[in-house]
Amino acid sequence: MDLLQFTEKGIWCAPAKVYLDPWKAVEKALITHGHSDHSRWGNKAYLAHKDSEAVMRHRLGHDIKLQTVDYGEVIDINGVKFSFFPAGHVIGSAQIRVEYKGEVWVYTGDYKLEDDGFSAPFESVKCDTFITESTFALPVYRWKPQNEIFDDVNEWWAGNAEQGICSVIFAYSLGKAQRVLVNVNREIGPIYTHGAVAATNNALVAGGLDLPAAPKVDPSMSKDAFRKALIIAPPSAQGTPWMRRFEPYSIGVASGWMNIRGARRWRAADRGFPLSDHADWADLNRAVEASGASKVIVTHGYTSVFARWLCEKGLEAKEAHTEYASEPSEIEGEETTE
Repeated sequence: MDLLQFTEKGIWCAPAKVYLDPWKAVEKALITHGHSDHSRWGNKAYLAHKDSEAVMRHRLGHDIKLQTVDYGEVIDINGVKFSFFPAGHVIGSAQIRVEYKGEVWVYTGDYKLEDDGFSAPFESVKCDTFITESTFALPVYRWKPQNEIFDDVNEWWAGNAEQGICSVIFAYSLGKAQRVLVNVNREIGPIYTHGAVAATNNALVAGGLDLPAAPKVDPSMSKDAFRKALIIAPPSAQGTPWMRRFEPYSIGVASGWMNIRGARRWRAADRGFPLSDHADWADLNRAVEASGASKVIVTHGYTSVFARWLCEKGLEAKEAHTEYASEPSEIEGEETTE
């Protein structure tokens, strides 16, 4: 019997009687990160990295039963050793290492290898079986270095500011929004946030994390306040009445899908910035190779393509069905609170 099994409720570890990122309510859930498709309401008890606590309590309720751990800390549950290692996806994100009777599995959740300047950088963990996402597992997806992407963002923002046009960049409220806030050139102009982004930032700061100030857009603010500003908002704000106060404005979208020709038109954006919190094709392959695993299980994304590719490289690889989202579903599921 496999140490980790894919069931109708989630990824089940039978010896420990716990689930990893379950998509249905269970007794005990080990959570890789705070995105809503991996961290869901209704579980009786949660275990996660300490930097996920603030946003999990913000989204799931302050009274949830939540135990937190540091990276590398070992928790023994019924003889199974669990430990969390940085996944680099968003703040607090983790890969979960599972060891039992000499066998080691690593479940990655979502991850990226590039250091974003805010999340703990990805750390490779050796294992026998590696469970990987495949959101961008096609050779066409190859990210430019982050500094080059933010050079483009800054150039767009500065050009708009010179013309007195507000810049609105869409980035989901946990992960991408903080990445933009930390890495843009704040000397260009003021930065304001949509309510959903502000609420997430406030929760993170209250939890002890350091973030630059970015006030929430207030209805009492005049249009002149936004002329040279950068507004960070979730994509769900696009096309809503909330946007009217920024006119005239230019829309930028920060997403890995902007890597594909035509995606910018799909999102009705003036500029598309291919910035993703998931690994690209090259880094997915690097992560698998660095794990040293002989067996690989491929989840959400281009599962059949990536599993077949890994088999051709001599690994034992197979697909597994999950109810996790790739980037588009996370975007559409964002909060809309102003």
